[in-house]
Amino acid sequence: MATFTHGDVSIGVDEDGFILEPTEWNEKVAAALASTEGVATLTDEHWKVVNYLRDYFLKFGVAPMIRKLCKETGCDLKTIYALFPSGPAKGACKVAGLPKPTGCV
Repeated sequence: MATFTHGDVSIGVDEDGFILEPTEWNEKVAAALASTEGVATLTDEHWKVVNYLRDYFLKFGVAPMIRKLCKETGCDLKTIYALFPSGPAKGACKVAGLPKPTGCV
């Protein structure tokens, strides 16, 4: 198990930098993980996507399909990539503290 440390945040991550224990996630962890994805500051629009991903994951145990993410947040795919340059799966899901998605997002 690798450890990611940023400031006073220290969490276990997998080889791709995804949090191993989603229950360790909080807003401070999100900001630290965002720094690894080229996101310096999490805006309200970032939080809208992150919170939707977390809520969906907690309810269904998986990340949503990209079409559902776009529809429910009102962010088109271009906007998602502007917010999270590495994309919805690698960037947004990582910042949201979800395990690495296996397919849909």
